[in-house]
Amino acid sequence: MLEKTFEAADVEPRIAKAWEDARAFAAGAGKQPGKDTFTIVIPPPNVTGSLHMGHALNNTLQDILVRLQRMRGLDVLWQPGLDHAGIATQMVVERQLAERQVHRRQIGREEFVKRVWEWKAESGGTIVGQLKRLGASCDWSRERFTMDAGLSKAVLKVFVQLYREGLIYKDKRLVNWDPKLLTAISDLEVVQTEVKGNLWHFRYPLEGGATYQYPIAFDEAGKPTEFETRDYIVIATTRPETMLGDTAVAVHPTDERYKAIVGKKVKLPLVGRLIPIVADEYSDPTKGTGAVKITPAHDFNDFEVGRRHGLKPISVLDVEAAVTLKGNADFIEGVAPSAELDQTIESLHGGDRFEARKQVVAAFEAAGLLDKIEPHVHQVPHGDRGGVPIEPFLTDQWYVNAKVLAEPALASVKEGRTSFVPKNWEKTYYDWMENIQPWCISRQLWWGHQIPAWYGPDGKVFVAESEAAAAEEAKAHYGKAVELKRDEDVLDTWFSSALWPFSTLGWPDETPELKRYYPTNVLITGFDIIFFWVARMMMMGKHFMGTEPFKDVYIHALVRDEKGAKMSKSKGNVIDPLNLIDEFGADALRFTLAAMAAQGRDIKLATSRVGGYRNFATKLWNAVRFSEMNGCVRVAGFDPDKVTETLNRWIVTEVRKTQAEVSEALDAYRFNDAAGAIYRFVWNSFCDWYLEFTKPVLTGDDGSAKDETRATCAWVIDEILKMLHPFMPFITEELWAKTGEAGPARDNLLVLTAWPEGSRETTDAADEINWLIDVITEIRSVRAEMNVAPATLLPLVLVGASDKVKGWLSTHTPAILRLARVSEVSTADAAPGQSAQIVTADGVIALPLSGVVDLDGERARLGKEETKLIGEIERIDKKLGNAAFVAKAPEEVVEEEKAKRDGYAERLAKVREALARLA
Repeated sequence: MLEKTFEAADVEPRIAKAWEDARAFAAGAGKQPGKDTFTIVIPPPNVTGSLHMGHALNNTLQDILVRLQRMRGLDVLWQPGLDHAGIATQMVVERQLAERQVHRRQIGREEFVKRVWEWKAESGGTIVGQLKRLGASCDWSRERFTMDAGLSKAVLKVFVQLYREGLIYKDKRLVNWDPKLLTAISDLEVVQTEVKGNLWHFRYPLEGGATYQYPIAFDEAGKPTEFETRDYIVIATTRPETMLGDTAVAVHPTDERYKAIVGKKVKLPLVGRLIPIVADEYSDPTKGTGAVKITPAHDFNDFEVGRRHGLKPISVLDVEAAVTLKGNADFIEGVAPSAELDQTIESLHGGDRFEARKQVVAAFEAAGLLDKIEPHVHQVPHGDRGGVPIEPFLTDQWYVNAKVLAEPALASVKEGRTSFVPKNWEKTYYDWMENIQPWCISRQLWWGHQIPAWYGPDGKVFVAESEAAAAEEAKAHYGKAVELKRDEDVLDTWFSSALWPFSTLGWPDETPELKRYYPTNVLITGFDIIFFWVARMMMMGKHFMGTEPFKDVYIHALVRDEKGAKMSKSKGNVIDPLNLIDEFGADALRFTLAAMAAQGRDIKLATSRVGGYRNFATKLWNAVRFSEMNGCVRVAGFDPDKVTETLNRWIVTEVRKTQAEVSEALDAYRFNDAAGAIYRFVWNSFCDWYLEFTKPVLTGDDGSAKDETRATCAWVIDEILKMLHPFMPFITEELWAKTGEAGPARDNLLVLTAWPEGSRETTDAADEINWLIDVITEIRSVRAEMNVAPATLLPLVLVGASDKVKGWLSTHTPAILRLARVSEVSTADAAPGQSAQIVTADGVIALPLSGVVDLDGERARLGKEETKLIGEIERIDKKLGNAAFVAKAPEEVVEEEKAKRDGYAERLAKVREALARLA
């Protein structure tokens, strides 16, 4: 006998061990002869990570598909693993050292890397245990790590091959530089932070005191009517300190204010450098003064302007973002010596960038060249881990020619070999890939794949898969053995994870796994790494394997809080999935996420919603316990197609229809539709209706009907457990085992049991019972709408019924009397007066209300409610139609208003339906 309640905390570890002991998740477990493969690679979480709600959603969706295909008998591999997460992991260990007042450079690279490996071995795999708690059915025996020997071999092979193909090269370009961590970082590691700053307007004097006519007044047509003579041009900047590295001033080619001075030069204050005024479309005439300073070494846009106009970049900040002027040959090149220049160098050199900003502004003011200062709120890029403003920094780095690699990967999607779901994400993919820039792959860290490049005495680089191979190349080049120095940089974490779909299968070796499981079937990931990971896997997969790494890319949405706000620690609205698992069980959390995972729509998660699906699990448990208590035990050789009782024929049809709906929805990645179908069947069709209808049978005297119903009920429970297993694996596996204790022995764990595909074919029995359910449901709805007291019994009149429906009515009168609280049933050709009428496909159901309900009063009440609801909807529509409100209000407030409107609209429809019945 089942325990009275399902205790997730007790059951989940026991079930997890049963799966592990049976090696149920191993690649190929449960495979049926002749079946295809199904492969998913896990987006490898950081070795530093712990389970957050994004992981919970992502891995739940993956696991649903994996469990489905395993039950279908496919040869399934869900490849797990972890990413070494360069910066994040190095920071963890550096913080540990800092607590002992030790810097990594004090202990050296070799010892530091050894410490990182020790930390990884001790606690780096925390998230794996958490994923197992969620129920993730990966083949954990195949767990890989991006710095495993095998994956490192793949990284070396790729780097060397791309270098020899001319697709990896070294170049001096701008990168995102973190002056705290002292490394280049990727765009993904940059966060835009709103800062209250200033816009400083500086005057740059024209060379030799030249002048021009600057318009100061305009007519209605926008033509200048007044001018003033100026011997300077005003630029506006948020970063005064970088003006030391200015190499031009840019104005728009069509800007009439400056046409006369394009090509002339200005004298850069504080420095004395003569720099040109260039015409470039980058300058926006509508912003600031329309003239912008160009500092190619300290701004990404300026760098491109500089390239277009042949401007030399001049770097005036060092790796720690301190001003560097002394000994800076580029800074003084072509500048005439002067006292002003000497003073600038002496006062600013070595100073912090923000202190230098204050000094530069003060110097402009003292020279009478500060035009004005405007308060200015703007976005400043910060390093997400260092926490300080990043610097566009000109430095030698290693790059991949991403444009060449992107072309075949673009064609893969455009020609339909790889598809995005939802499809609108393909546009995002195209936008990024069609405008792709060189990919900076070097990082100034110690933890990661060290770049396989060695330098000879004269700086010549030798790229090889080993130091010995590089030494041989160097010996051939120099004609003798020479000392080589290895490049100290490591590779961007995304470089190794770009190889994940094939490196985890043993590439570059020709392994059986690689031949069997590549390419994979689907990738499930978040939209934020479409470019950083998905696109790069596509590029590497096409280039090295000759085919796309996956057929489908399913992009899931964000999990937000219940009001629609993005979760963040600063807002204090982060929901910890592990807390939810502790409180409600993994099954409840998984089902919640699946039920809410509508394509293209963010999930608004409330703890109460998880509690609701825990109640669903409880409902299932109680239903199975009720069935067990009533003798519903599996019968050997039971054939659901041979049942004769109308009720049993109906539930068999509904089971198969639900199976078809769930299968079709999951095959189309409509997780919410699949969850909704199984939820409605279990809660409504099975628990609320079938079990309710069976009570008289199970307690009656008809032995044959009772036996068939018991066997049918047990069969239905088995089918429910199969359908529900991908969503709620723990409770279903437990019920599968418990219900297997009576009757024929189980052949398998549920996880390895065949999936039922189902059918949408219907039967006359299904039509009959669904009619009965509709009648009872509609009567209950009318009773609620008309405020009929629960104790009051209403007569029911079936109007215009066919002989078939009259027969159904006769058969099911006892159920209608009991479940709809009806006093009597009859048929008629016309509806009685003063009755609420329910129009159905099989005629009209009339409920005479005379003497039971004050119809005029009810009309008045409903009319008042209708007016009130219309007013509320109009109020919200007006608010949402206000562009200023939508732009300024927090996102969660806008979402809350939309949700309110939906609720009012739904209620209004019900009120109008009730009024129509009273008409």
